[in-house]
Amino acid sequence: MSKVRVAAFSISLDGFGAGPRQDLDNPLGVRGLELHRWFFETEVFQKIRGQSGGVAGIDNDFALQSFENVGAWILGRNMFGPVRGPWVGDSWKGWWGDTPPYHTPVFVLTHYARPALTMNGGTTFHFITDGPEAALSRAKDAANGKDVRIGGGVSVIRQYLAADQIDEMHLAISPVLLGEGEHLFSGINLPKLGFAPVRTVSGENATHVFIEKTKR
Repeated sequence: MSKVRVAAFSISLDGFGAGPRQDLDNPLGVRGLELHRWFFETEVFQKIRGQSGGVAGIDNDFALQSFENVGAWILGRNMFGPVRGPWVGDSWKGWWGDTPPYHTPVFVLTHYARPALTMNGGTTFHFITDGPEAALSRAKDAANGKDVRIGGGVSVIRQYLAADQIDEMHLAISPVLLGEGEHLFSGINLPKLGFAPVRTVSGENATHVFIEKTKR
């Protein structure tokens, strides 16, 4: 059955999913890259970059699994790019170059309209201005029975949690203390939303925790 899920989302030991002051030089916020060190060292990440090498192992296995059975993605605007306000031209086409790693339709939440952007490898970015609910409806249709992956950032995941739309989450907890930034669960009562931990696995550079909606 199709699910709405978060997968391989990196957080710090103190619960932050991004650092403060996100900009072009710090797309994940100051020190935010430290959260993703476990992913950067995997074979999966090197393949995404068109390179060979990387480490095989538990972290790599979970990174690979995070892409399985995904038929569409939903991203916040900052996950697509650092541009704020109205779009100026179409020169910015995302962080990943001409061949993004999504290979599916991707629905980007934004307040400013922009024509759909078709990239190499099967990725098409659709810019959605009428809110998270509309984006999810379109993503489910585009996924055609596969899963919809909520890619982030933090505020987008929080919106879908608050709307009770997420079925399961795979969190990669990195051995990092950020102390500030965007906290993933502040003010959110996961047990009250019906979530419970179902699996915990120690990887080489992160601890992988799986939580699922066990009741509604």
